Amino acid sequence: MDRRKVGIMGGTFDPIHIGHLILGESAYEQFGLEKVLFMPSGNPPHKRERHGASNEERIEMVKRAIAPNHHFELSLAEMHEEGYTYTRLTLRALRAEHPDTDYYFIMGADSILSFDSWNGPQEIADQCILVAAVRDLSSGEFNEAIEHVREKYHADIRRLGSPNLDISSHTIRSYVEEGRSIWYYVPDQVRSYILERGIYRRALDG
Repeated sequence: MDRRKVGIMGGTFDPIHIGHLILGESAYEQFGLEKVLFMPSGNPPHKRERHGASNEERIEMVKRAIAPNHHFELSLAEMHEEGYTYTRLTLRALRAEHPDTDYYFIMGADSILSFDSWNGPQEIADQCILVAAVRDLSSGEFNEAIEHVREKYHADIRRLGSPNLDISSHTIRSYVEEGRSIWYYVPDQVRSYILERGIYRRALDG
């Protein structure tokens, strides 16, 4: 029996933007995935002062962003009162619950470069297929980072070909704070939600 293939897109998604969605869709197509889980991370109680959307707002933005795509799915595996969880523990729990599934963990260039500093990188590499999103960082540096992870952790790490979109959640938050347009940076249903609720600029006029 063929094993199932499921992608994981993790992050704070504060807010989710088209770059996240394009990476998820690219992975779905390139690796023939059954679906892609969009997995927002929780925030610990002692970090309630962070200036961004609430857990509930971030979840709602992900819901709205992925709703039109039937092979995208919201996962609340890392959204709990204790706050942040470690990727290795999330993967351990998912594999215990779904032993017939291979997980494809989608990582951006920055995550690949900092992989050594993650909590339990060897356990992560042992439990999933790592998907490295290509970016014009410096192809040489990025290739070296991929090879480093592959050799040091005996990782199954695969390069994801996707458009290079230099978009960040931080930039979008800054634009909203400054009253600048975020058209096309986020899906329209997410943009409308941000403006209606005044997220990132609680005194926003509209």
